Amino acid sequence: MLNFDYYNPTHIVFGKDRLSELDQLVAKDAKVLITYGGGSVKRFGTLDKVKAALGDREVLEFGGIEPNPQFTTLMKAVEIVKSENIDFILAVGGGSVIDGTKFITQAASWDGDAEELLNFGFGGTPATNLTPFGTVLTLPATGSEMNMGAVVSHKGGKFVVMNMGAFPKFSVLDPELTFTLPETQVANGIVDTFIHTVEQYITFPVDARFQDRVAEGILQTLVEVGEQTLKNPEDYDARANLVWCATNALNGLIGAGVPQDWTTHMIGHEITAMFGIDHGKTLAIVQPAVWKIRKTQKHAKLLQYAERVWNLTEGDEDARIDAAIKKTVNFFESLGIKTKLSDYGIGADKIDLLIEGLELRGMTALSEDGTVTLDVSREILTEAL
Repeated sequence: MLNFDYYNPTHIVFGKDRLSELDQLVAKDAKVLITYGGGSVKRFGTLDKVKAALGDREVLEFGGIEPNPQFTTLMKAVEIVKSENIDFILAVGGGSVIDGTKFITQAASWDGDAEELLNFGFGGTPATNLTPFGTVLTLPATGSEMNMGAVVSHKGGKFVVMNMGAFPKFSVLDPELTFTLPETQVANGIVDTFIHTVEQYITFPVDARFQDRVAEGILQTLVEVGEQTLKNPEDYDARANLVWCATNALNGLIGAGVPQDWTTHMIGHEITAMFGIDHGKTLAIVQPAVWKIRKTQKHAKLLQYAERVWNLTEGDEDARIDAAIKKTVNFFESLGIKTKLSDYGIGADKIDLLIEGLELRGMTALSEDGTVTLDVSREILTEAL
């Protein structure tokens, strides 16, 4: 097992009917800005419930944070935080709203040009004295409700923004708040959670047995509840398991002390930025191709994945790995998500554009060992056609 630091201060408030506890979670004298996305939190009454739970606190609202939150939109909220002397921000939504809120807290405390905060990547921004924030989760997918990372879109690119001060103070996770989600958003969330898990698991062995077993448990649970929660959206137990899987897939636990490979996310981000395809769908396109191209480098962990997640124990090793990749593809397809670029009208003539985008953003040495060059990314994209 590799050396690691693990820190996660987020207070999780999980279960039914927990919104009323916001009154105890937010300081009584706080001036609160509620951030949210589209109209669904209004349409289904979630926003009204949140405001009622906040009681007589002074509350302002900022809506319209997009999927793949845009820098220019978030800067409008930054101005509100500064001009209104906001004490606390409450993000009500899914990963995009929470990611956007993390950026808002950093940009509001930054004395320089806020665009500078997009340039620090996984190293973390130097912003300090962030405005505290909490979340009310309405879409299980990104794990942003229990980590310090965010992704912000700007000028055609997607930028990783991280900061040790950007953990939510608390996150309210009520699975019932996710019952009204469109089927495609639920499916995207399942895939996102699955890929978060395998990018920390299918690398190379370092004898991290606990992390491996937890990752395998998340993957097996997703396979068990994936179709179930799509067919029966108000099945509380299935949805509760999905919500908790999504949170634990990216709260740092399974990634502690193990090598990580975020190739699929980096290439997927480029596809989303360029063609507007849902994030979860791009991951389903790229991940099987990554495994096929890098089968040799990931041989041991792919074999472990085949046995422990899919119970594939017969046949030679290559056959078991191929079968595991095929089962993964079939699982994504069972959720209604297509797994080829051509399914979305993207042909070989667009690969050069994607490679140029990766180069522009410095994504030239991806993977757990830095060996996914632009040439290898081209192979992956070609395999994904």
